[in-house]
Amino acid sequence: MVIVTTIRHEVLTLPAAPMGPDNPLPALRPLDEVHRIEDRDKAGLPHDMARQIGYAPLHSLLPAPVRDGYGRERRARAIDALILENDRLRATVLPGLGGRIASLVHKPADRELLYRNPVFQPANFALNGAWFSGGIEWNIGATGHTTLSCAPLHAARVPAPDGGQMLRLWEWERLRDLPFQVDLWLPDGSDFLHVGVRVRNPHDRPVPTYWWSNIAVPEERRVLAPAEEAYHFGYERRLRRVPVPAHDGVDRTYPLNSAYAADYFYEVPDGRRRWIAALDEDGEGLAQTSTDVLRGRKLFVWGTGPGGRRWQEWLTEPGTGGYCEIQAGLTRTQLEHVRLEAESEVAWLESYGPLHAPPPAGEWGAAVRQTEERLEAVLPRTAVDAAYAAWKPYADAEPEEILSAGSGWGALEVLRGGWKLPGTPFPESTVGPEQEPWRRLLRTGSFPEPDRGAPPARSLVAPHWRDLLETAPATPVAEYHLGVAQWHAGDRAQAVRSWERALELAPSQWPSLRCLAVADRETGHHERAADRYAEAFDTLCRERADDGEDGTAATAALGRETVEALLRAGRPADARAVWERIDAPTRERGRFRLIEAELLLAEGRREQARALFDEGFEVADLREGDERIGRTWDRTGGGELPGRYDFRMRPEPS
Repeated sequence: MVIVTTIRHEVLTLPAAPMGPDNPLPALRPLDEVHRIEDRDKAGLPHDMARQIGYAPLHSLLPAPVRDGYGRERRARAIDALILENDRLRATVLPGLGGRIASLVHKPADRELLYRNPVFQPANFALNGAWFSGGIEWNIGATGHTTLSCAPLHAARVPAPDGGQMLRLWEWERLRDLPFQVDLWLPDGSDFLHVGVRVRNPHDRPVPTYWWSNIAVPEERRVLAPAEEAYHFGYERRLRRVPVPAHDGVDRTYPLNSAYAADYFYEVPDGRRRWIAALDEDGEGLAQTSTDVLRGRKLFVWGTGPGGRRWQEWLTEPGTGGYCEIQAGLTRTQLEHVRLEAESEVAWLESYGPLHAPPPAGEWGAAVRQTEERLEAVLPRTAVDAAYAAWKPYADAEPEEILSAGSGWGALEVLRGGWKLPGTPFPESTVGPEQEPWRRLLRTGSFPEPDRGAPPARSLVAPHWRDLLETAPATPVAEYHLGVAQWHAGDRAQAVRSWERALELAPSQWPSLRCLAVADRETGHHERAADRYAEAFDTLCRERADDGEDGTAATAALGRETVEALLRAGRPADARAVWERIDAPTRERGRFRLIEAELLLAEGRREQARALFDEGFEVADLREGDERIGRTWDRTGGGELPGRYDFRMRPEPS
């Protein structure tokens, strides 16, 4: 009996940590992004690659919020899923969590093709914080995990080229102001899930673009791709060309052969088919291939050292196996961005499915050739090109049934720009409380005032919104948001003047004081920054009328920055005074326990700081590559870093 492709709702119940509130403070400070290289490493690179590495790297998270309110206490929670299924494959998609494909099961063998995380545990890996491991993720925006990692996408049922149905996911990516879509097409009887992707630039100017599809698979695999060389990037922030499969005397195509976390960007020759596979010792596993536009292929490994093992434990529950990632992107490496011309688009098709090839052990060239021959037998390269040609006219097909709603930011942008985006509707009905003040600005020309003591509305920073703010009545809230937009544009002096004007008239002064404090810090005026931070925090505490989630989040975020600024200025007594005003539950969080250890050290109380480590704490929002815990441990007396605190992702400097 032929089973037609179906799409249905399902509710998963997983041990899940709460997301908590987003950080209400605008992300004014530069990104702490580990994926950067020194200029010396650009010498000798292919010219197009060197140019794209230098093209429009991201310097700010704005307007995206920092997502750092999550914890680590997991309990059973319901998570909405959409199931796309035929008689061969079953894909489980999480529309509320970035459209992640959490599971892809080959039904005849009852075999999970991906690494499926049995829990939902956010960690600080996305550009703006919250991210989780497992499955297939869609990374758009800039180098790193997308800001949409834990955000809802729009989802709908749309017609497929074969007369069946596809699952469409779409959203408005806010770092680059680009709409995108991901169409999941599973033809009847197909062993391969086709994924059509389109990124559109509706603007009248070129925009830098980025895309990488990340696929988590069990790490007990050999990873194969049609390459003899790769660009190796480690957390020492060096990019170097290395041979494949072995360098430094070790075959790096086996993820468990590496001691430390690393990226291997494969140099797939021009004209070769674009594919990557992860196969077990019997030759069973997952293959990913695509049309040629998606040129890059990559292997990411955690490494077998204590830091890599600790991160793997951190992201899931005890007893779960480890994983690596195979990836595919628009460029050779993830350090690059490409130019998307005005009023244009880029589109491609990817295919994911099971592969049974000869056992991959042995000589590299033979293993790659045999694997590619098997892939060609089950999914010819011409079939992928044909699937793309069949899908592309359907990319504009309008949704037949809305299955899940994303954010209202796309609707706001469409209202402002008047754009027609066939296939990806952003209806005004999705505009919510976060977008409403900006809709008011658009319609009336003035920005509504917030409640006294409440955090300001989220700022928008694109040139068209900055223009509207410049012509709006110069109210304190308009000046505040204008300052944020000017800061993002690099006009720091004008931003400071806007915040100073806001400060003169604002009934609630702490938001502008905090912005001015950040400006002082960035220009090296640490004493003045500390004064302004202290004044901002005192003002917030006096004005705060909200004991709910938003008020607590604002106090925690500003309190943390204030204590750190006062310690930087060498004022531990003032830092202690601020610390005592932060509510007790917030002070018990792991991040604040680490700050308390630093405060105790500044006060000369090393034994008490060491005692905090001995009692134990977990910094839920510990950043990828952050070595602050280890540095603080050394200041308490050092010795061997306990395993629970060892998140080191690189060798010790020699």
